[in-house]
Amino acid sequence: MTRRKFTPKFKTKVVLESLKERQTTQELAQKFEITPQQISAWKREFLKDADAVFSKGSKSKKSEEEEKKDQLLKVIGELKVENDFLKNALR
Repeated sequence: MTRRKFTPKFKTKVVLESLKERQTTQELAQKFEITPQQISAWKREFLKDADAVFSKGSKSKKSEEEEKKDQLLKVIGELKVENDFLKNALR
Protein backbone atom coordinates (compact mmCIF):
# COMPACT_ATOMS: atom_id res chain seq x y z
CA MET A 1 0.00 0.00 0.00
CA THR A 2 1.46 3.36 -1.00
CA ARG A 3 1.35 6.42 1.19
CA ARG A 4 -0.93 9.21 0.09
CA LYS A 5 0.58 12.64 -0.28
CA PHE A 6 -1.46 15.71 0.49
CA THR A 7 -0.88 19.19 -0.86
CA PRO A 8 -0.44 22.12 1.51
CA LYS A 9 -3.65 23.57 0.07
CA PHE A 10 -5.62 20.44 1.00
CA LYS A 11 -4.12 20.36 4.49
CA THR A 12 -5.03 24.02 5.01
CA LYS A 13 -8.58 23.36 3.87
CA VAL A 14 -8.95 20.48 6.32
CA VAL A 15 -7.45 22.45 9.22
CA LEU A 16 -9.66 25.47 8.58
CA GLU A 17 -12.73 23.24 8.49
CA SER A 18 -11.60 21.73 11.77
CA LEU A 19 -11.10 25.14 13.35
CA LYS A 20 -14.64 26.18 12.39
CA GLU A 21 -15.88 23.41 14.70
CA ARG A 22 -19.07 22.90 12.68
CA GLN A 23 -18.31 19.20 12.40
CA THR A 24 -16.50 16.80 14.67
CA THR A 25 -13.03 15.59 13.83
CA GLN A 26 -14.51 12.17 13.16
CA GLU A 27 -17.00 13.60 10.67
CA LEU A 28 -14.27 15.57 8.92
CA ALA A 29 -12.10 12.46 8.78
CA GLN A 30 -14.88 10.59 7.00
CA LYS A 31 -15.57 13.51 4.69
CA PHE A 32 -11.94 13.90 3.60
CA GLU A 33 -11.09 10.18 3.87
CA ILE A 34 -8.24 10.61 6.36
CA THR A 35 -7.76 9.65 9.99
CA PRO A 36 -8.83 11.89 12.88
CA GLN A 37 -5.26 11.66 14.20
CA GLN A 38 -3.98 13.14 10.95
CA ILE A 39 -6.36 16.08 11.25
CA SER A 40 -5.26 16.67 14.83
CA ALA A 41 -1.58 16.55 13.83
CA TRP A 42 -2.09 19.03 10.98
CA LYS A 43 -4.12 21.31 13.26
CA ARG A 44 -1.42 21.21 15.95
CA GLU A 45 1.30 22.00 13.38
CA PHE A 46 -0.78 24.80 11.86
CA LEU A 47 -1.43 26.46 15.21
CA LYS A 48 2.20 26.11 16.28
CA ASP A 49 3.42 28.12 13.27
CA ALA A 50 0.43 30.46 12.93
CA ASP A 51 2.21 33.41 14.56
CA ALA A 52 4.71 33.50 11.69
CA VAL A 53 1.92 34.67 9.38
CA PHE A 54 1.57 37.91 11.32
CA SER A 55 5.26 38.63 11.85
CA LYS A 56 5.98 41.92 10.11
CA GLY A 57 9.16 42.19 8.12
CA SER A 58 10.47 38.80 9.14
CA LYS A 59 11.35 36.31 6.47
CA SER A 60 10.77 32.62 6.52
CA LYS A 61 13.59 30.40 7.73
CA LYS A 62 14.09 29.05 4.24
CA SER A 63 14.57 32.45 2.63
CA GLU A 64 16.95 33.49 5.43
CA GLU A 65 19.01 30.37 4.81
CA GLU A 66 19.06 31.01 1.06
CA GLU A 67 20.11 34.61 1.66
CA LYS A 68 22.93 33.51 3.95
CA LYS A 69 24.03 30.89 1.42
CA ASP A 70 24.12 33.51 -1.36
CA GLN A 71 26.13 35.83 0.86
CA LEU A 72 28.65 33.08 1.67
CA LEU A 73 28.99 32.15 -2.01
CA LYS A 74 29.66 35.81 -2.81
CA VAL A 75 32.40 35.95 -0.17
CA ILE A 76 33.94 32.72 -1.50
CA GLY A 77 33.96 34.19 -5.02
CA GLU A 78 35.61 37.40 -3.85
CA LEU A 79 38.26 35.46 -1.93
CA LYS A 80 38.96 33.26 -4.95
CA VAL A 81 39.45 36.31 -7.17
CA GLU A 82 41.73 37.90 -4.58
CA ASN A 83 43.69 34.66 -4.18
CA ASP A 84 44.15 34.30 -7.95
CA PHE A 85 45.28 37.94 -8.20
CA LEU A 86 47.88 37.46 -5.48
CA LYS A 87 49.16 34.24 -7.04
CA ASN A 88 49.64 36.03 -10.37
CA ALA A 89 51.38 38.96 -8.64
CA LEU A 90 53.99 36.62 -7.10
CA ARG A 91 54.99 35.14 -10.47
